[in-house]
Amino acid sequence: MVQRKRVMGALVTATVFMSLVAGCGAKTTETTSATTAPQATKAAEAAKAGDGKVVVGFSQIGAESGWRGAETQSIQDTAKADPTIDLKFSDAQQKQENQIKAIRSFIAQKVDVIAMAPVVETGWEAVLKEAKDAKIPVILVDRGIDKKNEDLYTSFIGSDFIVEGQNAAKAMAEHLGDKGNIVELEGTVGASAATDRKKGFDDEIKKHPNIKIVKSQSGDFNRATGKQVMEAILKSPEGKDIQGVYAHNDDMALGAIQAIEEAGKKPGSDVKIVSIDGIKEAFEAVKAGKLNTVVECNPLLGPQLFQAAKDLKAGKQLPKWIKSNEDVFTGQKAIDALPNRKY
Repeated sequence: MVQRKRVMGALVTATVFMSLVAGCGAKTTETTSATTAPQATKAAEAAKAGDGKVVVGFSQIGAESGWRGAETQSIQDTAKADPTIDLKFSDAQQKQENQIKAIRSFIAQKVDVIAMAPVVETGWEAVLKEAKDAKIPVILVDRGIDKKNEDLYTSFIGSDFIVEGQNAAKAMAEHLGDKGNIVELEGTVGASAATDRKKGFDDEIKKHPNIKIVKSQSGDFNRATGKQVMEAILKSPEGKDIQGVYAHNDDMALGAIQAIEEAGKKPGSDVKIVSIDGIKEAFEAVKAGKLNTVVECNPLLGPQLFQAAKDLKAGKQLPKWIKSNEDVFTGQKAIDALPNRKY
């Protein structure tokens, strides 16, 4: 009986001891869990704050031309090669509503910088005010917006489209010997590049009263559309006697070349052609004698865009206009530059 009580006592003691051990273990685990969670959170926050990434949301118009494709490639390649850049890319497929949706998505994601190539100049006020209210700077790339909304974006990176148009007019006047009828193939209606390239060209060509623009029509910056428009013009009364074609971009010029050849004329000799952009195919057309002058508009804007984004995140102030370096190529100068064209 005594021995039985001793055994029972030992069992009780062991049970109590195991309970105490289990209780301490549970308490220790709970304490560890409670203390490591905030530590992990802090570590994650510290890593995020110190990763050096600049998050850039970019809304591209689409892929209407070789030039546009080169710009997209420059932006994507530059971002991929730079570990400090996190690029969020959106293709609007030539629709403004898609660009607006993309910008609102970037705002919701709280990116550091929003960049966009606006498909047209107008209709951005509401969404850009949303970005401004969210304190997210906006950079315009290669195309501008309505000047009354200049306070809604931080900087514009790109060309002087008016000067491009002026240079194209000077080249056309030289090729025609200051006399002849010409056709103007315009870009997308409402796009800043089209509006300014037309203004620059038209204003400059007025200085040459014996050169007349007999037809001006949009080819939407598209090669196939440029060809269709040129075919229709060649069949019209105005198109029966033309000596020159000015295209707002190379793709429309290349489409026009096809239409002119199919009409039995020789582009580059029977009809002088001047275009803007500077894609490799245009330089090849100059070499083939089918295109006379290419006014360069540099699409390789990736490095400038991301440097600007980094500067903004670092608190630096950007100029309102960051201009790209460009040139005019005619004849042998274009042929010599052909091997080095990157787009």
